[in-house]
Amino acid sequence: MNKRPRNTVYKPLRDLSNRELGELPARNFPNRLAASEDLVLRLDVFRKLEKHRGCVNTVCFNADGDILVSGSDDRRIILWDWQTGRSKLSFHSGHSNNVFQAKFMPHCDDRSIITCAADGQVRHAQILENEGVETKLLGSHQGRAHKLAIEPGSPHIFYTCGEDGLVQHFDLRTGAATELFTCKPLKDRWNYMPVIHLNTIAIDPRNPNLFAVAGSDEYTRLFDIRKYKWDASTDFGQPTDYFCPPHLIGDERVGITGLAFSEQRELLVSYNDEFIYLFTQDMGLGPDPVPGSPISVDSDTSETGGSHGSVQSPSKMDADEKITPQVFKGHRNCETVKGVGFFGPNCEYVVSGSDCGRIFTWKKKGAQLIRVMEADKHVVNCIESHPHTTVLASSGIEHDIKIWTPKALEKAVLPKNIEQKPKARGWMYQIDSPEDLMLQLFSLPRRRVRTETNAERSTATADRELLELILTFNTISDDSTDDDDGGDDDGDATIQDDLFS
Repeated sequence: MNKRPRNTVYKPLRDLSNRELGELPARNFPNRLAASEDLVLRLDVFRKLEKHRGCVNTVCFNADGDILVSGSDDRRIILWDWQTGRSKLSFHSGHSNNVFQAKFMPHCDDRSIITCAADGQVRHAQILENEGVETKLLGSHQGRAHKLAIEPGSPHIFYTCGEDGLVQHFDLRTGAATELFTCKPLKDRWNYMPVIHLNTIAIDPRNPNLFAVAGSDEYTRLFDIRKYKWDASTDFGQPTDYFCPPHLIGDERVGITGLAFSEQRELLVSYNDEFIYLFTQDMGLGPDPVPGSPISVDSDTSETGGSHGSVQSPSKMDADEKITPQVFKGHRNCETVKGVGFFGPNCEYVVSGSDCGRIFTWKKKGAQLIRVMEADKHVVNCIESHPHTTVLASSGIEHDIKIWTPKALEKAVLPKNIEQKPKARGWMYQIDSPEDLMLQLFSLPRRRVRTETNAERSTATADRELLELILTFNTISDDSTDDDDGGDDDGDATIQDDLFS
């Protein structure tokens, strides 16, 4: 006798029955439901939030999940009731250039927001009882400040990183910034790479003493704040561990745009012109990795990153197999600084935007691509998971924010011929305006001061940096015909009308 096929609602109904019979703890039931692949395959656009007048570079839910904060190239911060689509509050950030990150500080009744931006500034916005807003400059970077990371559960402590390679520690109780260190490359690159231009920073949620940074080279560096002495009596710039896929060690064409820690302390790393990798704690290279040449990778590398197609001795292959991270493929990450993240109550999925304007979703275990969603006409940069339920917020080059909920009647299927290996174009920081060029130029002297060794860098090296910046700016200026990703064409007249002083 043939068994009837189980339909897509079988497992949720079984879990519901087990909960009612006391065989499944009540707190586990919503987690199982939220992690259901059936719900992920039914995600669809629930609402578009439209009020920004530039690219939306950051979205973040509050702890309760009922309010979303966003920041944009229009330099504005907006608080949304995402379920109704209503803007609860809109104000000017105080930044003079594109806002790259905006986050709520914990346990502050959603009235304390920190931001960083392309002007290098780090600012604090305090929402007053009368719904007015006071913004304050806390510190700055020489060059763009892409990301910040809040110490889990702390209403006071957070970190920032910038393209100047500087990592800073902030305490809102003092309003002061502490410069922890400037991130340097491995010694074999000191003569031509004075600092690592940092794109991203993340804190381990299970051990807030540990944080990771990454940027313009192939390594993710893990630091332990407990090794820092606040009297500045020690050099804190030495990482406690490095992470890098074996085949990318020594590859100077790649950089890292996004980091995320899972609740299981796994480290997710998104490379430009490459793929996304998942590291466990035992995959670190140690505090002093040996520089080497990249290992060749076969174009048919498996989805789990298990084979490399390179000729090695059996012992070498066994060693590489143990430290090889899981790889997530299919998206394209060449054009912008993209984030990456986990989705699901126990980080069951990995999500990323793509240059093709789509959201990619993989199962974390096994790295199987299960969902591709059209989300932007150009590029998707940001994807934010709701803290408690199966909801996503996404943004990119378009000026809106899309809220995704599992409301589709039919489950989605994967389109054919999705995976395309990104073109290797080499790492280059985009310079969109004369202001960006000036920020980069002004940062050069400071970089030299921070990274000088006993022997001064040659004048030729400094001149080459200057020339590369100018050539980059000229190239982009000549090629730019679409102002969708500029965001500065909105003018100050509209923006300054509610600038809080």
